[in-house]
Amino acid sequence: MLSGYPGARMSRDLSAFDRWAFNEGTHRRMHEVLGAHVDDDGTTFRVWAPNATRVTVFGDFNQWQSDAHDLLGDDSGIWQANVSGARAGDVYKYAITTRAGKVLHKADPFAFAGEQPPRTASVVCDLSYQWGDAEWMQKRAARNAATAPISVYEVHLGSWSRRVSHDYVSLAHALADHVEACGFTHVELMPIMEHPFYGSWGYQTTSYFAPTARYGSPQGLMAFVDLLHQRDIGVIVDWVPSHFPNDAFALAEFDGTHLYEHADPRLGFHPDWNSLIFNYDRHEVRSFLLSSAHFWLERYHADGIRVDAVASMLYRDYSRKEGEWLPNEHGGRENLGAISLLQELNRGVYADFPDVQTFAEESTSWPMVSRPTDVGGLGFGFKWDMGWMHDTLHYLARDPIYRAHHQGELSFRSVYAFSENFILPLSHDEVVHGKGSLYAKQWGDDWQKRAGLRLLYGYQFAVPGKKLLFMGAEIGAHAEWNHEAELPWDDADGPDAVGLRRYVRNLNDIYRGERALHEGDVDHRGFAWIEPNDARFSVLAFQRRAEDARPVVVVCNFTPQPRLDYRVGVPQRGGWEELLNSDASTYGGTDVGNLGRVIADDVPWHGHDQSVSLSLPPLGVVFLAPMERRPTHNL
Repeated sequence: MLSGYPGARMSRDLSAFDRWAFNEGTHRRMHEVLGAHVDDDGTTFRVWAPNATRVTVFGDFNQWQSDAHDLLGDDSGIWQANVSGARAGDVYKYAITTRAGKVLHKADPFAFAGEQPPRTASVVCDLSYQWGDAEWMQKRAARNAATAPISVYEVHLGSWSRRVSHDYVSLAHALADHVEACGFTHVELMPIMEHPFYGSWGYQTTSYFAPTARYGSPQGLMAFVDLLHQRDIGVIVDWVPSHFPNDAFALAEFDGTHLYEHADPRLGFHPDWNSLIFNYDRHEVRSFLLSSAHFWLERYHADGIRVDAVASMLYRDYSRKEGEWLPNEHGGRENLGAISLLQELNRGVYADFPDVQTFAEESTSWPMVSRPTDVGGLGFGFKWDMGWMHDTLHYLARDPIYRAHHQGELSFRSVYAFSENFILPLSHDEVVHGKGSLYAKQWGDDWQKRAGLRLLYGYQFAVPGKKLLFMGAEIGAHAEWNHEAELPWDDADGPDAVGLRRYVRNLNDIYRGERALHEGDVDHRGFAWIEPNDARFSVLAFQRRAEDARPVVVVCNFTPQPRLDYRVGVPQRGGWEELLNSDASTYGGTDVGNLGRVIADDVPWHGHDQSVSLSLPPLGVVFLAPMERRPTHNL
């Protein structure tokens, strides 16, 4: 693995192997040779433009004279030249003459840095950095494992907080304090690759190797990751290979032809986002994307990549009507090039970085997204469970009077819960575009909405799957997310927000501390129903299990009516500790509960030889574990 070597420069000669692997579509480190690389003789510029008749580089080093420095082309379509006067910090672009004689001024697709938008030129950048996260890197395999507690805080850096200086380092210190206080294990950054339109939240990427200059330099982002790692917090980056914007300065019609995108709009135009779709069948485009993914893992020590909009990549007819798409060579709607690219991506990532994870935002029933490629899967480590998210939020928006008729919206998940390695997302997509905040989605008055939020989070942390919350969820933001403003920190010190934040911290604590709650997140042996069918009272009860660990029993009451003397079968006699009760007054509740413990009676119930009598709080969830830590064996 070629990551993390201090003070290293990536400049080297372009070899015959580089050309061959690039043209074959299997090169995973083209960033080592393409782009602008500072060396002892100046800077070497290399760019792929196979259909150009002339390429020059111009910028600060030649007073922006577009014909001052010609690049020499070769049979692979790569143009290169060394410019002795070009140094780190110089701003530049390429002038590309098309076969039609038109001159295009283009940013460098492999640039490591760019100007701050709205300016669009590339910046020569030396990526040297002295990392201080060796301890984290040595242990992160255990922190990222499928059996580990993974609890993700999703962040949009531009709108998280504007009370600190808006640079990577200042944001890192403030964010680390907050994430640590809330108990999350990882942060996920919405795309921080350069993007011209701030309102795209980064999902309209124009530079796949440059962090946005809005918050500082590449070294600033490295310091951001470094600091979080030193605070024992992992960093996942959002990555967008599904589409790119049609800005004239960037990838679109790069050398006067549809180089990165399909020429036919039935293949190359994305109707949802008015953007362009990569030509996944073109070998050099595949090498470009594979190299981009490896770049963020290698040079920025990212602990995972979340791949956006995977469903839109997999289907040629995605968001298209009849006649607006072309079938594949077999007459089907599957995008075979995208499938093989994703498989190659995951094979390469796990071969070179076995201690990281990849996450697919895939919203359909495509099979084996998180299964190995050698058995036909896409090879991702995890898949977002969009079905769980939609069903749960839909259920909790109902008046409790009607929830008895929709118990299956919650219990149905057990049918497919282990068909993939799932992460349970309550992400930014659920709190924008008029959808309202998570608070606003809950039924009832203010107290009931806050209780509903606690129930939602408790249920999320109890059921199998890794966890993800979007920023603001931990303080119960009432308004939906606005990327032009910061989170409502003015309200964050009020008793309701403080109580909810304390609750989220305690959820994270027990999720991390109780092996039964995380080791079996992707293993069917880690979950067993106790009571899935009590639709009359809208109650669910189940247990989480792990080998050689005490079980955890979870009981959820989805109505505002307390349930007193509610009997639940348990797998062990003796005392049971109430690990957490979402209705505790310290969280803003009414203290309906079990005084911290209950004793199992020899009363058979729910298929167990013993049971406990519980007081179930209104719109609440309780977590119970045996006080005698007798482990569970042979699951």
